[in-house]
Amino acid sequence: MLKEAEAWLATRSWSVTDRPLHRILAAKRASGQTVSVVLPALNEQETVGDIVAVIRHDLMQQVPLVDEIVVVDSGSTDRTSEVAAAAGARVVHRDDILPRIPTVPGKGEVLWRSLLVTTGDIVCFIDADLKEFSSDFVSGIVGPLLTDPAVDLVKAMYDRPLGGAAGQGGRVTELMARPLLNMHWPQLAGFVQPLGGEYAARRSLLEQLPFPVGYGVELGMLVDALHLVGLDALAQVDVGVRKHRHQDGQALGRMAAAIYRTAQLRLARGHMIRPALTQFERSTDGFEPRTYSVDTEERPPMAEIAEYAERKAA
Repeated sequence: MLKEAEAWLATRSWSVTDRPLHRILAAKRASGQTVSVVLPALNEQETVGDIVAVIRHDLMQQVPLVDEIVVVDSGSTDRTSEVAAAAGARVVHRDDILPRIPTVPGKGEVLWRSLLVTTGDIVCFIDADLKEFSSDFVSGIVGPLLTDPAVDLVKAMYDRPLGGAAGQGGRVTELMARPLLNMHWPQLAGFVQPLGGEYAARRSLLEQLPFPVGYGVELGMLVDALHLVGLDALAQVDVGVRKHRHQDGQALGRMAAAIYRTAQLRLARGHMIRPALTQFERSTDGFEPRTYSVDTEERPPMAEIAEYAERKAA
C-alpha cells in the first residue's frame, strides 16, 4: 500500500463511536447545516419501511439530526412507495424529476436526480434493502461532515456476511473494484467498502460530479472526488455489520461489467468496441447465451443543469 494511503487510513478512518451523537448535534447547531437522507428504491417493500421508521424515530423525533427523508422510487411494481410513505418518508418517482430528460434504468440515475428534490447541505445515501437497520449508518457517516469542514465525502465501512459466513459478502468489491483501485488509483486502496451504497457528501461536491447511471456510480464518485478535492477530503466510518439481500452470480457479473466500464472511461475516456456482456444459462437444449448491454451513459454534474441552477438562484 502507498504510504499516502497508509497515512490516510490512520487519520481518515474512524468508528461510529468516535463521534458521540451529542457532539454531532452541537456541530450541526453551530454550523446551521441541514441533512437530507435519500433512499433509492426498486421493489423494496420488505425493508424500506423499517429503514425509514428507524431514521425518523432515532434522528428526527428523538434528536434533530436529519431534516428530510426522501425515497426515490425508480419504478417499483410492488408496494414500495406506499410502505415508504406510511413510514414517514417523502416519496418521489424517478420519472417525475427533471421530466425533460428521459430517464434510463439504473441506481446512479436515481441518485443524480435526487439532488433536484432534496435541500440538505449534506446528502446521505442509504440503500433500501438493508435488514436489521441501525441509525448508526446515518449518524456515523454524517458525523465527520458536520464536525470537520475539511471532509467532503464519507463512506460507511462494515462487515458483510454471506450465508452466515462473516466477511464473505461484497464479491464484486473483492473481484473487480478492489483490484482496479489498487492498480490504477492506489490512493484509494484504503477504502474497505468502495462500492457500498451508504455514504454521505456535501452537496457542494455532489453537484460538481458526473454520475454514471448504473452500478458504476460508487466507483466513479470515489475516483472523481479524489481528483476534485483530494484524498484528505475523503473518509470512512466503521458502522458495524451490513445485512442485505444478495444478488445471484449473473447479476453480479453485470454489475462488475458496469464497474469496469466506469473505470475504463476514467482511465482513458476511450472507446470500448463492444459495450456488452454475454452470459450463459442452461436450458433443455444446452447453454443459451444471454447478452446484456453495459451501462455507458453518464449524467453531467448537476451544477450544469439549468433547472438546478434556477432552483439555487431562487
